[in-house]
Amino acid sequence: MSRVAAKNLWQAAAAGVADPSMELLDAIAARRSVRGFLDREVPAEVMQRIFAIAQQAPSNCNVQPWKVYVASGALKDRLRCQMVDNTVNGVSPNPDYEYRADFVGEYRKRQVECAVALYTEMGIGRHDRPGRTRAALRNFEFFDAPHIAFVGMNPEFGATVAVDVGMYAQTLMLTMVAFGLHSCPMGTMRNYPDLIREAFGVEDGTKILFGISFGYEDPAVPANATRTTRVPLAESVAFRSE
Repeated sequence: MSRVAAKNLWQAAAAGVADPSMELLDAIAARRSVRGFLDREVPAEVMQRIFAIAQQAPSNCNVQPWKVYVASGALKDRLRCQMVDNTVNGVSPNPDYEYRADFVGEYRKRQVECAVALYTEMGIGRHDRPGRTRAALRNFEFFDAPHIAFVGMNPEFGATVAVDVGMYAQTLMLTMVAFGLHSCPMGTMRNYPDLIREAFGVEDGTKILFGISFGYEDPAVPANATRTTRVPLAESVAFRSE
């Protein structure tokens, strides 16, 4: 998507236009993880419309298992400070769901390629430990995004229902692109779920799966020049007729 098109989408969203015109295929192609945002809040009516559209995501038996908590303004700033302090001071994470990062073989290769692409744009060398530490801390600063959504579900649900939450997240992020926004889904936002439950007064036992920072992209941030590739279709999809 060109800068002109992005600007037009932002102007439409800022003016309160409900549904800016953007083809689905364009939104899919334009969606990527953005790690640097402008200091510009999304208008409340635009945010309401985006999340209302995302509610159309499919789910098993239409149970709509996602629970979403969106922090902005002073609350977002407080959570950011708390998470940064916990990380810097070595407070042990207590995620609701275990994260398995044992990528091997072809999956490890893709993970490394992604990291190399990102760190190259950021000017961080392989042995630059301070640089890598700083890059990791940026997650807990929400990449300066004006808003962050924490996504969870009832702990009684298993992996099959968690897939539904993933479909909701994709629907949400594609809708954001259509409105001229960008986002970054972050597994690190599961590290300190008690902070989120306290901030939103969550008392129904919801467990946090991940977070999504979102807002208007800052094109001046080096990390935002990162582009990743996709493997050939034949490596992921098999077609058979007999």
